[in-house]
Amino acid sequence: MTMAFTADPVARWAWPDPLQFIKIFIPLVSLFGGKSFDNGSAYVIGDFAGVAQWLPPTVLPDDGPIGELFEQNMSGPKLGEVLFLFEQMAGFHPLEPHWYIPLIGVDPMFHGQGYGTQLMRHGLAACDRDQQLAYLEATSPTNRQFYERFGFQVLGEIRSGDSPPMFPMLRVPRSPTSRKPLVTG
Repeated sequence: MTMAFTADPVARWAWPDPLQFIKIFIPLVSLFGGKSFDNGSAYVIGDFAGVAQWLPPTVLPDDGPIGELFEQNMSGPKLGEVLFLFEQMAGFHPLEPHWYIPLIGVDPMFHGQGYGTQLMRHGLAACDRDQQLAYLEATSPTNRQFYERFGFQVLGEIRSGDSPPMFPMLRVPRSPTSRKPLVTG
């Protein structure tokens, strides 16, 4: 996961120093999406070339320890900006039960081989089967376009200070037979 985010615009804005990035990002992966391992909803492909961490409905990241990690390893205005970014992210989560994808990534050495697509399809199959919403934050325009291919729609834009934009995105479940979004209401 760390390799997948080495050039991520938001992650590198938050931690531009390579050593600081490594020091914070490795434990952040465990705190932000680690419960996916406990719930059997972390998926790996290609001998760890790609990983997707899906949190089931009602399971949330460990926000308290995430804030502590940042406070122990950051200071000044950047700490406040990163904490504010995370506050905004939390504010976009749907109130309805939903699957949350805190982290999904593929090592850049393996881009273009379909690993991200396979990881996304695997998780979305469960969302469609159980008729559950899926939610994530895209951290770049390229990622945003990737998620839109799977039916995710942008809910807004998140920024903090001079950060690059993040895009909170939601996907309504599709009918297992039609693969089209279900119309509700």
